[in-house]
Amino acid sequence: MKLTRTLTIAVAMLLMASLTTFAGDEKQDAKKDAPVELKNQTNCPVMGGKIDSTVYTDIQGQRVYHCCPMCSAKLKKDPDTYFKKAAAEGILFENIQTACPVSGEKLEDKSVFTDYEGRRIAFCCKKCRGTFNEDPAKFMSKLDAPAEEEKAEMKDMKATGHEGHNH
Repeated sequence: MKLTRTLTIAVAMLLMASLTTFAGDEKQDAKKDAPVELKNQTNCPVMGGKIDSTVYTDIQGQRVYHCCPMCSAKLKKDPDTYFKKAAAEGILFENIQTACPVSGEKLEDKSVFTDYEGRRIAFCCKKCRGTFNEDPAKFMSKLDAPAEEEKAEMKDMKATGHEGHNH
């Protein structure tokens, strides 16, 4: 009889201990899965100073503001470092995308997006978001393509003697 009572108490204690452990795990999982509250950029990711809204770098579909022009080269040299640091701090850069990195379609709105290592990436549809999430590195270079194309167009305009037309 004593043995049965002792076993019953031991089993009850083990059951309570396991329930407490699982409840603690759920709380930790909920914290881990909780969305990070993002805030707008107020400081330069390179030097940490207050941003100057006239000094920025457009890179990987994001507009990153700086405290001074010298910070742009450092950002361009190693963007992943600065984007990951911003992500850890909950900083959201201004998204300047005009096209979906997967389909290339013009973005009508930016309601379908994902946050990837400090960048908010917009898509034309949920299917493209899923494709991006399968292999993000494959599509990251496409985010700079529109900016590079615009630079090339400006260079072509200068080369064809477009200046002097008074507009």
